[in-house]
Amino acid sequence: MKKILALLLALTMVFALAACGGQSAPAAPQAPAEEAAEQPAEEAAPAEEPAPAEEIELIVFAAASMTETLTEIKDLYEAANPGVKITYNFDSSGTLKTQIQEGAECDLFISAGQKQMNQLDSAASAEVNTEGLDFVLQGSRINLLENKVVLVVPEGNPKGIESFDQLAGLLKSGDVLMAMGNSDVPVGQYTQKILAYYELSEEELANAGVLTYGTNVKEVTTQVSEASVDCGVVYCTDAFSAGLTVVEGATAEMCGQVIYPAAVLNVSTHAEAARAFLDYLTTEEAMAVFEAVGFSPVA
Repeated sequence: MKKILALLLALTMVFALAACGGQSAPAAPQAPAEEAAEQPAEEAAPAEEPAPAEEIELIVFAAASMTETLTEIKDLYEAANPGVKITYNFDSSGTLKTQIQEGAECDLFISAGQKQMNQLDSAASAEVNTEGLDFVLQGSRINLLENKVVLVVPEGNPKGIESFDQLAGLLKSGDVLMAMGNSDVPVGQYTQKILAYYELSEEELANAGVLTYGTNVKEVTTQVSEASVDCGVVYCTDAFSAGLTVVEGATAEMCGQVIYPAAVLNVSTHAEAARAFLDYLTTEEAMAVFEAVGFSPVA
């Protein structure tokens, strides 16, 4: 009996050990294949958009006689170059020269006379650049346009002025009132040459009260348009823009050639963009705008 009990106890222990050895941690439940396929993939981070290019503002100082043409050209250029904004400062070339000299921000200068550009150009003669100024970026200066000096009269031409020859006689007799630009304004300097051609003293005429002055060509044009004077000396481009009657054009012998030089300034912060705009001003598209009002390419 003891042997039977011992045998049973031994068998019980064998089965118990077998049961313990066969147990293992339950496996993690597996998602069905269809459910796994339905799990959304992790979304990729959206690509960063490139920052927009910074807009370049070109500051252009230009003679007042270019107001209408350059304003039209600005629209054409900005439409083709959306990253560029052009800001103009129009005035007499003498005033613009002084502003540049005094530190005004400017990228491109277009003068109505060589004198004002020479006064800023270190490569010009010391007889003209008397202050030794150095503002012109060497290699960028060009002769952009040619204009004409003309004698204009108000609507109806009350004094019946028909020529410079006749005007000279009327000025001598004190029977006319003429508007001209100041001595620091190119159109005024051209007018002074015309007076000298006819051997007329500007000082004597001014003292006689037959001359009035304008700080730029637009002021002279306005005086004639408003008939506050009997005649005036302006550029043909301004006469065209104001709808004035042109009596006669001055010859090169009377006042010389009217050349508009242009140059990038060496103080420009956008010299490359300024050069590109200056190059555009010489294209057929830009020249068509200039020629429509009386400018011409320099021969």
